[in-house]
Amino acid sequence: RPNVRSAIYMAAFSARRCNPIFKAFAKRLEDAGKPYLVIQVACMRKHHITLNAMLKTGLTWNRQNVQEIS
Repeated sequence: RPNVRSAIYMAAFSARRCNPIFKAFAKRLEDAGKPYLVIQVACMRKHHITLNAMLKTGLTWNRQNVQEIS
């Protein structure tokens, strides 16, 4: 499903650049020596899981909720 993958990729790309939680997550993986694409896919997965958990629990987006979910 290339359309879905592209949407998730761009959302994770933006989150990785702008969101402090995702930025720290990506930095930790980068410091561990992971390649760029591995880091990007890990961010995509984290983003997807976080959003699914938010939908399931009915929480809104804020740092405290996201840190509890992750």
